[in-house]
Amino acid sequence: MLQKALYGLHQAPRAWYETLAKYLLDNGFHRGKINQTLFIEKQKGDILLAQVYVDDIIFGSTKKELCTEFKKLMHDKFHISFIGELTFFLGLKVKQKEDGIFISHDKYVADILRKFSFTYVRTASTPMLGIEETIAAN
Repeated sequence: MLQKALYGLHQAPRAWYETLAKYLLDNGFHRGKINQTLFIEKQKGDILLAQVYVDDIIFGSTKKELCTEFKKLMHDKFHISFIGELTFFLGLKVKQKEDGIFISHDKYVADILRKFSFTYVRTASTPMLGIEETIAAN
């Protein structure tokens, strides 16, 4: 019966989200002002962000221990699995390096090119001017 209540009904995603949101809010998180599916927890000078997308959650923090605590918090309440460091999300390739996080659509573009048989076409350079160059040229 519980299985059907959570997964077998049209309202299941909303019920899941509301249960999750209430749990996070009860445990010291607050919602983002613009994005209501972003949950934020601040501890002293550190911050933990948890972004909910349907039934996926991505999270990160300025302090590794906060991520560990979040994993435990989630595991204590929900039967969830962790897939490790984020490398792909919603078609975006995510590369985490010392000097920042880099996001690209490389895989998405390659898939589209393959889908329409454009993987072996000749490429051509496209001249582009930056906004400063365009103003200076006029």
